[in-house]
Amino acid sequence: MTPKTILELMDARLDHPERPAHQPARGDGDLNGYSAPSGRPLKQAAVLAPLILHGGPPRFLFTLRAEHLTKHAGQISFPGGRREPGESLTETALRETQEEIGIDPEYIEILGCFDPYETVTAFQVTPFVGVIKPGYTVTPDHQEVSEVFETPFDFLMDASNHERHEREFRGQVRRFWAMPYEDRYIWGATAGMLKALHDRLFGDVEWRD
Repeated sequence: MTPKTILELMDARLDHPERPAHQPARGDGDLNGYSAPSGRPLKQAAVLAPLILHGGPPRFLFTLRAEHLTKHAGQISFPGGRREPGESLTETALRETQEEIGIDPEYIEILGCFDPYETVTAFQVTPFVGVIKPGYTVTPDHQEVSEVFETPFDFLMDASNHERHEREFRGQVRRFWAMPYEDRYIWGATAGMLKALHDRLFGDVEWRD
């Protein structure tokens, strides 16, 4: 897809960034027999899906979490984290992006947000899409991020690349979305949010068990 087509689609299909949904619509339970919202108390968080439309094919930017972290070590994610008191979810996504990978908010144009996602760890994560403007620099905080890399938009938004995987965790089989690309294994909540973005942009499909 061309950058112009992507921007038109985002403008038509995403929610206004200052009016995110109040309840999660997707979550880790979607392929495991239960769906969001669960009704349990949830901590608010936000992530940014950084979209690069210049200097080559359209692509998303991801982080590889540091191996020494106590939670989600070595996993692929969008920059983001827990909302701090007094800030909006948009501000959370921008702050966390600057803290984790050093991209100043002045180089980010927020296009909108989409389906909040409920994680098994009791977070409600609101994902925002933001175009990264030319001139930015990436400076990862290696206390949190071991690597920053890019993956083509067209690959991630191709439904044929959305795979259902499963693994045993604490004696139970858990199913999840995965989008392996070259030597990268994008899975779990990040893949679930990408699946939700695909369905938002290109039309809902029947995908729950």
